[in-house]
Amino acid sequence: MTERDATHVQVNRPLRDEFARWIADHAWDVALLQETPPLWFRHLGHSARANGVRVLTSRNVIPPAQRVAANLNPDLIASWEGGSNQLFVRAPGRILEHRKFTLTFRPEQRRMIWARVRLASGETLCVANLHASAGLPEKASAEVLAAAAHAVEWSAGDPLVFGGDTNLRPKRTPVPFADLRERFGLGDPTGPTAIDHILARGLQVVEAPRRLPPEERELTMDGGLRLRLSDHAPVISEFEVG
Repeated sequence: MTERDATHVQVNRPLRDEFARWIADHAWDVALLQETPPLWFRHLGHSARANGVRVLTSRNVIPPAQRVAANLNPDLIASWEGGSNQLFVRAPGRILEHRKFTLTFRPEQRRMIWARVRLASGETLCVANLHASAGLPEKASAEVLAAAAHAVEWSAGDPLVFGGDTNLRPKRTPVPFADLRERFGLGDPTGPTAIDHILARGLQVVEAPRRLPPEERELTMDGGLRLRLSDHAPVISEFEVG
């Protein structure tokens, strides 16, 4: 059922169209999405006029049945709709090549998607998008560092954006971020308490990574109540190639 409090509403129906409009309405060249329902991929790309690639992650058991259940009762099935990491580049930019790397199979499958892209402006850029294990800092640290090693190797000297949900807060777990900087030349994380980060190598920072405030990921519904699309704050950053 729909739930309400004094300021917000939660609706028990698919929010694919609302997510697609939010993504399409914002200005970006490359977008990284984590744990997105796999069957949203085509719709998100079409709405944003973007080319993309995806990699399946956790809880993809019987996708057709999961899709039916998610459409009937999203709150009941929740994350059992299945997850995927998705990477989009705005047309006429395009993806030149892509690779996948499995971080772990347990307790849930976590994977990275890496791509070499040609931006609409003509520059070439490599991008890696991942989601590390939750609630296990030592495990997540090893996963993130292994992912960074592969991303840097595959990028072969091209500029690299390395981002996603690391499930690591620099204030609590500083060592992996120091390793990312010293071993792989990746820049500063989003913030000391953030878990979603965008780090860059070989790029000039125009706007450092920052989390959007809660109101920027909310929609106004009938009656003036707010609908929050995600429990994670979107992170944005701007870099210059060359």
